[in-house]
Amino acid sequence: MRAPIEYFYSTRSIYAYLGAGRIVDLAKRFQRPLLHRPIDLSKVVPAAGSQPFDRRPNRLKAYYFGREIERWSEYLGIPALVDPVHHFGDRALPSGFVIAAQRQKVDVDALHKALLQALWRDDRDTGDPAVLADLAAGLGMDPGPLLADARSDVVQAEFQRNSDDAIAKGVLGSPTYIVDGDMFYGQDRLMMVERALQTPFKAAGPAPTW
Repeated sequence: MRAPIEYFYSTRSIYAYLGAGRIVDLAKRFQRPLLHRPIDLSKVVPAAGSQPFDRRPNRLKAYYFGREIERWSEYLGIPALVDPVHHFGDRALPSGFVIAAQRQKVDVDALHKALLQALWRDDRDTGDPAVLADLAAGLGMDPGPLLADARSDVVQAEFQRNSDDAIAKGVLGSPTYIVDGDMFYGQDRLMMVERALQTPFKAAGPAPTW
């Protein structure tokens, strides 16, 4: 089996939502497993040297999380809300839900797309167990075992480990894709992910000495 694409993302990330369908399609087209690694951005972003969302200047937030969402939504033809009521909330349960789906070998690709769509298109509270159960049932999955596993110490430890590994690998934010050791940050880099899956890029040169 070919090496998986490591897929680091927050289950509350608008840009993960905008890229979700395309990374799944690329993985299938190039016959690569897609390894879902939900992360806690409240830990990963500061570790990368960036300010937490609530400390960023309003003009920056208005651009990257306002106008850019509007343009990408229109450009990709993917309906998206700029400021859903449920944008902020619990990360542990929805992340655990995705991890549980991967562990139980149900269709985690479809489930993660449905979860992101529920938040960013439909403004549903994806931290609510009833919402998660409804999403799973809508895909023909039994939500009971998924919810039980999502809350387990083992799964929550994996969620923590994903965040720790993201920090160790230098992940900058969500979504980040790693193809054969080469890291691509942002759904706007998916054309480069496609190229890397076709033909790997040359090895990175020496780090700059600023």
